Amino acid sequence: MSSHDIFLGETIGTAVLILLGGGVCAAVTLKRSKAQNAGWLAITFGWGFAVLTGAYLAGGVSGAHLNPAVTIGLAIEGGTKWSDVPLYLASQLLGAMIGAVLVWLVYYGQFHAHLTDEDVLKAHTGNGEEGMVDPKAAPKAGPVLGIFSTGPEIRNAVQNLVTEIIATIVLVLAILTQGLNDGGNGLGTLGALITALVVVGIGLSLGGPTGYAINPVRDLGPRIVHSLLPLPNKGGSDWSYAWIPVAGPLIGGALAGCIYKLF
Repeated sequence: MSSHDIFLGETIGTAVLILLGGGVCAAVTLKRSKAQNAGWLAITFGWGFAVLTGAYLAGGVSGAHLNPAVTIGLAIEGGTKWSDVPLYLASQLLGAMIGAVLVWLVYYGQFHAHLTDEDVLKAHTGNGEEGMVDPKAAPKAGPVLGIFSTGPEIRNAVQNLVTEIIATIVLVLAILTQGLNDGGNGLGTLGALITALVVVGIGLSLGGPTGYAINPVRDLGPRIVHSLLPLPNKGGSDWSYAWIPVAGPLIGGALAGCIYKLF
């Protein structure tokens, strides 16, 4: 694959992944959305379909990694050249940021309605006075941060990190072992469907503690966008937690690659 193929496929594929994945989070979260309060099942299946769409779009162009953990796992396994890894990672981060901006544009009116709603502000500040988020009273995560990035239900760095590592090992191993089918030829476009279903399964089974980032740029790119967007009363971007959904998946992807090579 040429550098142009990698850049184009990973940027567009990851942008679509985040547009649809972040989009379902926005649909479930925001006021004046027809899907508000649709619940965890909607989110997990929405992210699965997001992976399916992004992977199908980019599969024939860049291989549709769409995830630095997958890229690292494939580099350790031997299917991706280490010299291509920086371009993969940079393209994925750019695509994730573009996707997050597109979510904001699609739900522009809903973001404004949600972040100026008195009940929402009270829930996140404890008082809602003057319609502003009080950083001393508010939780570390702002009212709409969950649309852009993940956060733990119980903040325990070790548990949260281990959760992300284990969930990412499952994802990357499921991708690497597709090559063991059909005489080592892989599954072709069917592989995108299998991967999407694995993501749904991870969300349903392992997503409860941390929201299952399992992809560093899925969390980091939109979190950067959240910090930059002119959203009223958006609160903080919870940078103190941000290292976990980056480090955990990278460690998990590397371990999955090593496990594959070992066995």
